[in-house]
Amino acid sequence: MPSSSTASDARQRLRAAGMRVTSTRVAVLDVLGGHPHATADTVARLVAEHLGSVSKQAVYDVLAACTQAGLVRRIEPAGSPALFETRTGDNHHHVVCRVCGRTEDVDCAVGERPCLSPGDNAGFAVDEAEVVFWGLCPNCQDQQHAARTGA
Repeated sequence: MPSSSTASDARQRLRAAGMRVTSTRVAVLDVLGGHPHATADTVARLVAEHLGSVSKQAVYDVLAACTQAGLVRRIEPAGSPALFETRTGDNHHHVVCRVCGRTEDVDCAVGERPCLSPGDNAGFAVDEAEVVFWGLCPNCQDQQHAARTGA
């Protein structure tokens, strides 16, 4: 589990967001700090390992509350379960491996929202564009190359 300084940071972020500080909330933020792009099930498992016992529903509730408060970002790559991260407030995107699902942050080349503008916004006031790049991570590229060459 992350260090006490990380836990202290989580407590400060919860207070700054006007949220009550609980051990489950601190543990969820700590887990996400060390495991960005984790699924809710992964977060629940890691929090339970740290706290000893916590219901999966309690972790789901914390993820929802922290997302609503802007402390956590929920991303939903097509065909994958929702992923959660604590990198919020900036305009970054994601790159996802088509084979293993590895997800990494990619800084936006434009740097401001929205980084893309639709040709026809249908009257909407567009304030954000979500971009997901798809491809193969280095590991999966190596495995495919080895399979092709028999190495």
